[in-house]
Amino acid sequence: MTGIGAEAGAQAARSRALAVLRVRGRALAVALLPAAVAVILLTGASAGHFVGRGWDAARWVFGVLAVLVLLAAAGIALVVARARPAVSPTVPIPEKSAPDLYRMVRDLAERLDVPVPSAIALTPDCDSWLEDRTHTAHGPPPRPGPDEIAGPGRRRVPVAPVLVIGSPFLWWMRVGELRAVLAPVIAGTGPSAHPDIAAARRFVRGLDAAVAVASTPGRCPLTRGVCAALGWVARLLLRGCREHATQMERGVAAAASERAQAVDYGLRIVAQEQVGLAYAGWDRLLTRVALPAWRMGRWPSGLDAGVVAALTELSRRDRLAEGFTSRLGERPACDLLEEPGAMDEAASLLAARLFHGGPAEPGPDWAPVDWQAYPEEVVDRTWRADAARLHRVLDALGVRACLDPAAPDPGGPTLARVLDHLTEAGAGQAAPQPPTTHPRANDGADAPQEPAPDDASRTDAAGGSEIPAGGEAEADHAAEHPGTERSATLAAGLSAQLAREESAAPRGASASGQSPENGLWDDGGLPLFPLQPPRTARDLLTDHVTAMVCCAAVDTAGAVPALDWLDGPALLLDGERAADLAPRVLSLIEEGDPGPLRDWLAASGIRPEKPVRLV
Repeated sequence: MTGIGAEAGAQAARSRALAVLRVRGRALAVALLPAAVAVILLTGASAGHFVGRGWDAARWVFGVLAVLVLLAAAGIALVVARARPAVSPTVPIPEKSAPDLYRMVRDLAERLDVPVPSAIALTPDCDSWLEDRTHTAHGPPPRPGPDEIAGPGRRRVPVAPVLVIGSPFLWWMRVGELRAVLAPVIAGTGPSAHPDIAAARRFVRGLDAAVAVASTPGRCPLTRGVCAALGWVARLLLRGCREHATQMERGVAAAASERAQAVDYGLRIVAQEQVGLAYAGWDRLLTRVALPAWRMGRWPSGLDAGVVAALTELSRRDRLAEGFTSRLGERPACDLLEEPGAMDEAASLLAARLFHGGPAEPGPDWAPVDWQAYPEEVVDRTWRADAARLHRVLDALGVRACLDPAAPDPGGPTLARVLDHLTEAGAGQAAPQPPTTHPRANDGADAPQEPAPDDASRTDAAGGSEIPAGGEAEADHAAEHPGTERSATLAAGLSAQLAREESAAPRGASASGQSPENGLWDDGGLPLFPLQPPRTARDLLTDHVTAMVCCAAVDTAGAVPALDWLDGPALLLDGERAADLAPRVLSLIEEGDPGPLRDWLAASGIRPEKPVRLV
């Protein structure tokens, strides 16, 4: 039954591929129609038919029209054939770097009776797929091997696609689980080898690339007109074959899935559970752990190893994950690589480029960091940089320093200065006003004077507490709690300061040092997959006040910065994580009430009046 289902899916895919090719044939027929009419008129004239001035004019009109249409069709066909479709940014894995992995893939392909993938690459994502890269270079196609040349009367077998594997799978999954997950993917090389399916895919990819070429800005008016015509034709053809192409890919997927049913089917059910778990751990690691480092100009060089640590920590906290311990005793899939550390570092750098837009190579302001140095290099530096920015904004707003006689240096950067400013509104000193305009963080344009109100609940960076916000009640809330007026002013100032710093810093990836494969995708649009939208002004204020509290805790109470694998930067007091700090900071910012935070500082032995060390 499995073979029958696979054959039915393959047959459906082939029929849809023929439908796509028929769209190409109709387009060719339309292009040849004026030429055919011109040939008929010329032939009729030579045979003594179609005589007269009207027919002579028709011959001239259709002759000129045929030449123009043929030239346009030739140009469009050349662009479609030569345009390079988008290629997924990946880290190539040479066979000498992973002979065991290549051997496993070949064994799977032999068992499934399908062509072996031409190469293997890693992607910093929780997904795996096949990607045809025969179009990645101009000129003739790659020279076929001995198995790719058919005998007389037979068509040449297309080059097998590249197998792209999600890097978190290699580190989290066991060897058997990875084999089970890759079986249906590798089975897709069977339908991909069919000439009709391969031709249909090339045609659709070429049209997509032609649309991208036509949409490129910055051309002269004449070229823009030509590109507009090219884009119109390519989009028209894409609309004509979109449904057929979608059904073709569904048929290919169904055929591959049916073919792989006989390979490790029972283990594949367990492996799919690990796919979802790896995705959750990867997403949390990127947003909670990697993103703070990227913002500091540091990129963690072992993100995939961090996935293992994060999910292992999850198994320690979650009683439902007790089976993880015995599972981790099996051979991990990353053992199939000769140098897993080097591959992890390359995938981690690519992840930083895709999700944050960092440079292509390490440099003075873009350096790798290992997990042991993360608390000192990222957590502590982030806190002190935020605390320094907070005091610079206070200086710009004309906020006086703390006048507590107990403070050894009243003019130093103290937490008491922040607390006093956010709680003294209405006590005889008017709240400073924010700057009139603020450049945006992304494009340098002017931003509103007041911080943008939030439309929904959001999560703060200190510990995951939700901050409700309502635009209509903002004025009433500020009138009832005067301290929030200063919070809004300080938040707007922080937004402006951070925007100026980001606009002054170089952004985007450098094209230098790219491999030929990675050079095929456009770095100008980085990051391709941004993790989070820009932080709101109130979020920034919460982060900066929390950072100031953490600096004071480290400098005056012996606290230490730490890394929580699931929640990111953490503060340890007497070896325990300070998980109750977030609601107290929010009470100060949202309500203007410093009582809960002051009580917490006193109970923790933190001296707000003592100056802290800044970067």
